[in-house]
Amino acid sequence: MPKSSFVDFKAIKAALKMEQVLDHYGLLDRFKRSGDSLSGPCPIHKGDNPTQFRVSLSKNIWNCFSECKRGGNALDFIARMEGVSIHAAAQKAIEWFQLDQEAVSAASGKDTQHRDESPATTTAPMPKPTSTPAQPLESNAPNAPLKFRLDKLERGHPYLIERGLTPETIVDFGIGFCGKGMMAGRIAIPIHNPDGQVVAYCGRFPGEPPEGTPKYKLPQGFRKSLEFFNIDRAIKEPAESPLVIVEGFFDCMKLHQLGCRKVVALMGSTMSTGQEELIRKHTNGYTQVVIALDEDEAGRAGRDDIVVRLAKFLFVRIVTFNEEGRQPEHLNGKEVASLFA
Repeated sequence: MPKSSFVDFKAIKAALKMEQVLDHYGLLDRFKRSGDSLSGPCPIHKGDNPTQFRVSLSKNIWNCFSECKRGGNALDFIARMEGVSIHAAAQKAIEWFQLDQEAVSAASGKDTQHRDESPATTTAPMPKPTSTPAQPLESNAPNAPLKFRLDKLERGHPYLIERGLTPETIVDFGIGFCGKGMMAGRIAIPIHNPDGQVVAYCGRFPGEPPEGTPKYKLPQGFRKSLEFFNIDRAIKEPAESPLVIVEGFFDCMKLHQLGCRKVVALMGSTMSTGQEELIRKHTNGYTQVVIALDEDEAGRAGRDDIVVRLAKFLFVRIVTFNEEGRQPEHLNGKEVASLFA
């Protein structure tokens, strides 16, 4: 253990990343990565549900939605795993990741002979680890608008017809099969920011991809956690209309086609901090939000988390489906009118 009893909690928490801590415990291979989050069985109470424990990489926090019903930061996680105090957890982190305790103390501007500091009263910047460096936090810079457009897309590709999209919807959303370039061999789907600027193209493999080939391809450096698919159209709809949140591109396009125009897609089953801020910015206290995620374990876990976060400032309603695996994309016009009126 480090000799100094002084612990700058804020600096240590800033230096540690949950992904790094999970790797230390040999747990990363048990977790599934989806955009900004990791999900897997809870290592604290030794659960086996693959979606009961979730980690937000951008917020650097964890939550157990099952038996623990707790969450916190990396130090809280170590404390729970080891059954020790936060101070002891911090000392373990310093030892495990070889954080330079002298650097921690110097950065905080405190005498190393001082006793424990309250985590709430420290103001030090992040210390520099001597080894096993933590990854830096993501930049908050917005995704830059693209300076090009993918043209000559094949609008009449059979896959788009199979997904039930009409020619009008295909043209409206600007999607199509890309024959060459960065999205060659995929359905190119433009993603717009709230101002209507294209900030990325997502490529969907037309059908079930071969083993080892991802269904979706996003450009390197694009942060989908800062965007909602179709938000540029949704925010132009009447304020009194409910805002519907779904998971995927095709859920969103299909509902839009069936008359539910104020709909956005997470592009995953979890909501990031950036997406939460977008909702805050483009709604008011009278706005109703309808959460309609896929009826599977990931969707149920995602909607539980979203409800807790959005219900603090909005009226939130959940749409559930009575069939496992059912998605908003599978709804017919009558069901859409009934559920999202």
